[in-house]
Amino acid sequence: MNVRKISYKNSKAPKQFTNSLRETGFSILTDHPIDIRLIEKVYSDWSSFFKNNNKEKYLYDPLKQDGYFPFQTENAKNSNLKDLKEFFHFYSWGQYPKELGDATLTLYDQLLELTSVLLEWLQNQTPKNVKSLFSAPLPEMINGTKRNLLRIIHYPPLDGTEKKSAIRGSAHEDINLITLLVAGTQPGLQVQDNKGFWHDVSCDPGHLAINIGDMLQEASGGYFPSTTHRVINPGNNVKNESRFSMPLFLHPRDEIILSKKYTAKAYLDERLKEIGLK
Repeated sequence: MNVRKISYKNSKAPKQFTNSLRETGFSILTDHPIDIRLIEKVYSDWSSFFKNNNKEKYLYDPLKQDGYFPFQTENAKNSNLKDLKEFFHFYSWGQYPKELGDATLTLYDQLLELTSVLLEWLQNQTPKNVKSLFSAPLPEMINGTKRNLLRIIHYPPLDGTEKKSAIRGSAHEDINLITLLVAGTQPGLQVQDNKGFWHDVSCDPGHLAINIGDMLQEASGGYFPSTTHRVINPGNNVKNESRFSMPLFLHPRDEIILSKKYTAKAYLDERLKEIGLK
């Protein structure tokens, strides 16, 4: 499985990026405009947050889905085991830890700006017969949305008390349109090919992994595949220490029609129930 590395500065980037997503559901973006020092600052800020018991003050709202989700809150669809992680849901309108600085807010804005460019690339490179399935152009689907979500994830070191077969992130597909994933602080992310084999995804500092979500797969009639991925436990030369990652989940407005079967809100509500968050 060849998840392509695409230079953001390459004149052929829009086509190469779209082709990679079409073929594998994933693409790695290099030479992008997000400053690695900003990313490092955000990771440092959240490392301190997760170490502090004050995080409980920001416990998530089950209806709004913003705030802190304690360790082993979430399970993958069709999985009975909870993932070995804790995380925080940041929305532009939602809870935000007062003790943190503005670095996360700056990163959020920059990532959103970049994803808007990537949606333009996808819209322009998608064949007409597939674009005809879209109820609105992809960039317009996110105009005015309140669902865009930055999830800051902490995978603690394993302590030996974990249930057998439990892993940091069980095999799953993302719910949204596209995901922009800031490279994790450790290896561990893997994608599955159509023969069931798993492949490591680069976590080189400064790389961004972009993948298709189920909503875009639904809206495109399966043209863009939402690829199964997971985060495995430490081992095989990966140290047993904290791992952090930050996916930005790009969501359409609630009323956007994905297909004859779903609006964006109906699809989201169904999936949140399946993964134990609603």
